[in-house]
Amino acid sequence: MKLFFGTTKAQSTPKDAIISLRENISMLEKRETHLQSKIEQELAKARDFATRNKMAALAALKRKKMLETQVEKISGSRLMLESQVMTIEAANVNLETMKAMQTGAEAMKGIHKDLNVDKVDETMDEIREQMDLANEISDAISQPQLFGAELDEDELNAELEELEQEVLDKKLLDAEHAPMVLPNAPATSVSQQGQRQQQQQQQQQRQQAATVSDEDDELAELRESMGMAA
Repeated sequence: MKLFFGTTKAQSTPKDAIISLRENISMLEKRETHLQSKIEQELAKARDFATRNKMAALAALKRKKMLETQVEKISGSRLMLESQVMTIEAANVNLETMKAMQTGAEAMKGIHKDLNVDKVDETMDEIREQMDLANEISDAISQPQLFGAELDEDELNAELEELEQEVLDKKLLDAEHAPMVLPNAPATSVSQQGQRQQQQQQQQQRQQAATVSDEDDELAELRESMGMAA
């Protein structure tokens, strides 16, 4: 068969077809430009011979008319080729879009091949279980532990009462041994040594009062930390 009809022509691609059509459009545009130039020349001849040679003027107008007919045909052919180019370009865009959509569909099939709703639900349940376990572990770690030491509230209260009694006994003992403060004697009858003793006694009293105040504050803090009312 090839001996009689030759080799089979390879099928052209959309790109090849568009290139060929554009080459033909360019050729027709050049031909149309050339004819338009000749039309202008014949028109100029007709004007030149209009008053001097009527026959030459008519011949120029006939040639001008024939050229205009060719220009119209070329314009129609060029318009058809341009329409084909636009149609092929649109079809090629649709083809490439369809190929891209098919590629996307194949990719989605590959992704969902080993994935279904049941597996998703199972995975989500496992995630929730692990999150609940993590929260339980976090709560267990954050809770304070005494590591075997059990607190007896009655024993603690009894110990606190003993401390309170010790503090009160100390206050009473300090009050019994506190030196008596004599009224100020006239400056003319008090010796310099007596004044120094009086100043020392006053300083001791102030120190004892400060000590008692600190002990009261410590006792109040202890009561507050044990959750007991004053």
